[in-house]
Formats: sequence, structure tokens, C-alpha cells
Amino acid sequence: MDISVENLEHYMNLLGEMGLTFGSKIVVALLVFIIGSWIIKRIMKLFELAMTKKKVEITLHQFLISIVGIMFKAVLIIIVASMIGVETASLIAVLGAAGLAVGLALQGSLANFAGGILILFFKPFKAGDVIEAQGYVGKVQEIQIFNTIMLTLDNQRVIIPNGLLSNGCVKNLFIEKTRRVDMTFGISYDDDILKAKAILQQVMDADDRVLKDPVVDIFVSAHADSSINFFVRPWVDSENYWPVYFGTMEAVKLAFDKEGITIPYPQRDVHLIQAQ
Repeated sequence: MDISVENLEHYMNLLGEMGLTFGSKIVVALLVFIIGSWIIKRIMKLFELAMTKKKVEITLHQFLISIVGIMFKAVLIIIVASMIGVETASLIAVLGAAGLAVGLALQGSLANFAGGILILFFKPFKAGDVIEAQGYVGKVQEIQIFNTIMLTLDNQRVIIPNGLLSNGCVKNLFIEKTRRVDMTFGISYDDDILKAKAILQQVMDADDRVLKDPVVDIFVSAHADSSINFFVRPWVDSENYWPVYFGTMEAVKLAFDKEGITIPYPQRDVHLIQAQ
């Protein structure tokens, strides 16, 4: 009976020592978790304020806040777990191996993800811009993390992976304030080229949408098979590019018809030789 009491006292003392030791670790770990969570919140507020001042795209803004918050919290949890005696080395190794496996399986999606981050951060184009990329021309409707959605000029929806856009050539058609409109007009070899040039200049001068500076370029560009070709290159505000292009095409035809200038079309002379 005395041995049992002694054993019981021994186990009670041991349990009390373990409780004190383990309990103190839990208390310290809990304090570290509370303080760490408060520090993380402060850091995230500063990070969010910095991105707001930099006017980071809202989609990228929200995504980065989420990712950075998860990373900080994961590190805090690992620290707290190690403080209460949990073996974290093997856990980190398993998580690393799992992350590698997922990365290899989703490498295409990760490339699109990285491309989306680059596009949203560096802003080579934004929603509302008209771009030419991957064989398509259209207005950017939305930039998502993995894909960019654009509407073609005939109102078809095209979804392009961001990996292709970030690694390929993208032409932003109207990002600059002004653009040059390149047009070619042909006249007959029998027509007066000085008269034709003067008519082209009059058409340009009559259009208020054409900028005075830089001046309009009008010059003979080629002696073609059926015509003398003129290059006409006015500068316009970007939003007036297509109105000026189509308006000039019509105005030049009407002016040439009025002044008797011929716009030729390909012709071929056929000579028939009668057999003797």
C-alpha cells in the first residue's frame, strides 16, 4: 500500500512538473501568436497603404494582400508550433515536396499566373485599350489573374492566356495621344502629278481633324504597274484615326472625280496574232 502511494505521489509530481513546463510553453506560444498576429495586421495595413499610393491595379492589389497575408500567417503558425514542441522540419519538407509536385503539374497555369502578375504590375496595357496580340485586334475588356479577355472589332470575345501576352509581342494601338494615318492613292500615268498633289493637300487642309503639326507628308511613292502612287500621311488625335482614314478615302475620290483625275485599276493589253 505504501509503494502504491509513493508511486502515485511520484507520478503526480511528474505530472505537475510536465504541466508547468508544457503550460508555460503554451502560454508563451499563445502570447507570441497574439503579438505576431497584431504585427502582421500592422504590416498588412502599411503594405496596403503603399499599394494604394502607387495606384496598383485593384485585382493585383487584392491578390497580393491575400497572398502576403497567408505567407505571414503560415510562418507564424510554424513558429508557434515549434515553440510548443511540434516537430516542424518534417512538416516543412512535406509541404515543400507537395508544393513542387503541384508546381510541376500546374506549370502552364503558373506561367499564366506569373504573366498576369507582370501585366497588372507593369501595365503594358489596361482595360479599355485597343491592342493587337496573338493574331487578334480588339479592346481589352478585363485583365484577370490567368487570362485577358478582349472584344474584337466585330464584337467577338477572345480569351488569351496571360503567359502568351507577357512573353509575346503586344501592340497597343492607341496608347499614344496622336497617330499617323498612312494612306496610298494612285493616279493614272496620263494625269498631272502636281495637280493631283495639290488636290490631296487641299483635302487634308479642309479636314479640321488633321493636325497642323507635324505637317502632312504627301509624296510620290512608286511608279507602279498601272499607276503613279502617292503616300499621304497626316497626323491626328488617336480617337480620330479611323474617322480620318475612312473620311479621307471618300473625300479624295470625290475630289479626283471633280477635277478629272483618274484612279486607275489594273489593266492588261492582249494582242491577238492571226495565224497565216
